Amino acid sequence: MGKILEVKNLVTKFYTSDGVVNAINGVSFDLEEGETLGIVGESGSGKSVTMMSVLRLIPSPPGKIEEGEAIFTSFGASHDLLTLDETAMRDVRGGQIGMVFQDPISTLNPIMTIGEQISETITRHLRVSNDEARQQTIKLLTQVGIPDPELRYKSYPFQFSGGMRQRVVIAIAIACSPQIIIADEPTTALDVTIQAQIVDLFKRLSEALNAAVIWITHDLGVVAGIAERVLVMYGGRIAEIALVDDLYEHPQHPYTVGLLGALPKLDEEETKRLVSIRGAPPDLLIPLKHCPFSWRCDYAFERCWEEIPPQIKVGPRHEVSCFYDLEKGGPRDV
Repeated sequence: MGKILEVKNLVTKFYTSDGVVNAINGVSFDLEEGETLGIVGESGSGKSVTMMSVLRLIPSPPGKIEEGEAIFTSFGASHDLLTLDETAMRDVRGGQIGMVFQDPISTLNPIMTIGEQISETITRHLRVSNDEARQQTIKLLTQVGIPDPELRYKSYPFQFSGGMRQRVVIAIAIACSPQIIIADEPTTALDVTIQAQIVDLFKRLSEALNAAVIWITHDLGVVAGIAERVLVMYGGRIAEIALVDDLYEHPQHPYTVGLLGALPKLDEEETKRLVSIRGAPPDLLIPLKHCPFSWRCDYAFERCWEEIPPQIKVGPRHEVSCFYDLEKGGPRDV
């Protein structure tokens, strides 16, 4: 498999009346063809802003992508998404990269039928007739598990439950068989049973389409069941990135350890108190010149307060931004 997306040194800022918000600070990662990458972290860590920046959906003003590259390789040709003209980006969005947003209510147009909204995407990107778009839409509704698709084609979003609305949004995202599907916390507003159904649906669709998936969430439990690699974000930076089993069994960043400690474990006979991470995330209005997690870290030492740790390779496909070696119990040799 080859790399389908390479993000390099991404920097995004928001210029507000309160000051400059340093939202994304030098984020670099890659995505392989057919891979599912989970992006986790607390609210405000930069998960959604990172992918919105890659798709150039950041509202400007106040947002501005200051630096970076997002190299997207499609059918043997590579393009930097951050420098493409807007016409070309419209072809990429919805056509080659689909996105499922967190809130289906705000995503869908309330005065258009769901059939019209899905068909609109198909006719825009695939240049087919209205009749053919309608037939493809009915197939998509069947594919995402919506019963009576021909009848539902004429329904409006308010006539659907939250889970069914999210299935419609997924149908729009996959309508043109994209190479990448970005799911921005697609199960947050749903109950647990429906969450499991949506996760299972994503697994089946990504396999059927052979599409890479970027799953953004704050739920490490969901990530464990769907992702192959996990990227942990904190303070607009990457704290750790590793294969999912490696991350859960051998976390290398104190923040990752804290997140995993807050997860209930059903396989343990003895009841244990869940761990909470003390303190609060950093104020991104203040440019950091040291490790963003140092205020909350039990292992912080002098160097942590003097410089920002780079992404350090600690194993096969495992990188961590931390000067402290948790396994050795002392500073890293970097």
